[in-house]
Amino acid sequence: MTGLAVACRRVVHIYRAEGGDVVALSGVDLSINPGEMLALVGPSGSGKSTLVALLGGLMRPSAGRVSVGTYELGKLTDAEISRLRGTEIGVVLQGAARNLLPYATLQRNVWLAQRRAARAAGIGLDDPERILDLVGLRGKAGARIGDLPPGARQRAALAVGIAASPGLLLVDEPTSQLDTHGRDEVLGALETVNAERGTTVVVVTHDAEVGARLGRAVTIRDGRVGAEGRDGQDFAVVAGDGTIQLPPEVLGEFPPGTLFTVDHVDGSVTLVVGGSQADS
Repeated sequence: MTGLAVACRRVVHIYRAEGGDVVALSGVDLSINPGEMLALVGPSGSGKSTLVALLGGLMRPSAGRVSVGTYELGKLTDAEISRLRGTEIGVVLQGAARNLLPYATLQRNVWLAQRRAARAAGIGLDDPERILDLVGLRGKAGARIGDLPPGARQRAALAVGIAASPGLLLVDEPTSQLDTHGRDEVLGALETVNAERGTTVVVVTHDAEVGARLGRAVTIRDGRVGAEGRDGQDFAVVAGDGTIQLPPEVLGEFPPGTLFTVDHVDGSVTLVVGGSQADS
């Protein structure tokens, strides 16, 4: 399996609640190339976990289009999406225990995650021990979840996520409860999976260091793409509707409602407010 491309176009998601509707995503535009590693970074409640849930077909967008590979998820039936999650999309939920059966060995956990793909024609699957080796758990096939330290437990969850050789791996907060050593073990496992299989990897995190390690980090703020970091450099992003989110430190000086004029000369953009020049 090679990596799958991902595309979101004007994606909106609204949670219905008794006290009033909550807009979790408000017009998200995002493209991810096949085989790319990307971190979705942002504080709690920013919408990043909602976005990953939409990419995995765990929810459907209220509006907009979500595509994975050649599939537009909003046009698929529940059965078709379930098949994709068992073959082409791997999802690792936040909290390693939510992805694992505590009474089963690691080998059996991986085997159980392969069952749907094993019934599909044309899909070649690795032996569970090979998959455990890929995430740094060689020799642990007979171990149970309670026998493992936290970092190894999270890598076991990754093994279940890649068991069916998916082209897209979605991982929600895999390092949030780990120390530095455990975090590095998990990130190393993700990098190995990406390098050896070409899997497209999307990681939800609140840790900016994780985003920097993955090479491309997209910040989700107030349900929109707020900024993007590539190889240590930060960029503002123009959304599909023409809007752009200013960095928080700029908004602290020029709050919402501030009027700017925009000068565009020779490819450079300058913002002018109140008769004085502001950095663009």
